[in-house]
Amino acid sequence: MPEGGGVPRGTPPPSVVPGALDEALRPEVERVFGDRVERAAAYRDLLATAGVERGLIGPREVPRLWDRHLLNCAYLGDVIEQGSSVLDIGSGAGLPGIPLALARPDVQVRLVEPLERRYTFLREAIAELDLRDQVAVARGRAEDVRGEFSASVVTARAVAPLATLYGWALPLVVTGGHLVAIKGRSAADEIAAAAGVLSSMGITAEPEVLRVGPDEESGTTVVRVARGHGPLRSSTSTTTAPKRRGPKGPRR
Repeated sequence: MPEGGGVPRGTPPPSVVPGALDEALRPEVERVFGDRVERAAAYRDLLATAGVERGLIGPREVPRLWDRHLLNCAYLGDVIEQGSSVLDIGSGAGLPGIPLALARPDVQVRLVEPLERRYTFLREAIAELDLRDQVAVARGRAEDVRGEFSASVVTARAVAPLATLYGWALPLVVTGGHLVAIKGRSAADEIAAAAGVLSSMGITAEPEVLRVGPDEESGTTVVRVARGHGPLRSSTSTTTAPKRRGPKGPRR
């Protein structure tokens, strides 16, 4: 196994044509990404090639990059206000931040990622996709950039349970902003388990579970938490840095 968790030398490439798109998905991909659909296809190809080679994407994920990853992440745009600033913490291979940026040219996105090989990939992807005017990347953990960066929306995907994510993410949200986290079937259970953490931080708003996207079957489950305007107290939850295990999509 190569250093960094890549696929072993000699492993045959996934039997998927680069950029190939199921015709059933084409209308939705074109609707979501509009005139940036070619850049979205280029990002998909980066994930299918360099992303697999560097261990950021599992080879088995390649056939479902469009629906399970790019569209799944881009649907966040349905609950983000026009002109928002976005911090994507524990960004990994750029999910959800890069698909969101491609689908929403009006938002400014900063990717936050602590691991060097992922940080390097993100810088290369931003340059190759010509997103440098819209997307930036910072190397570090969420707690490392606290006080340096903040945004009206902080987002995360497959980073940590809400009880832990609240402590990492909410201090990065400006007053009046939101944490918007992609979650799966366990969203309601996570909200219940993390209620004490929100209370200890002084957050009084109830988390919302939203389903975004075209329909129930192909949409994305999102938990949105309002930061509010009052003072934010320190969380009693752990502050250990997130350990990414690859871009596994949430179970629907």
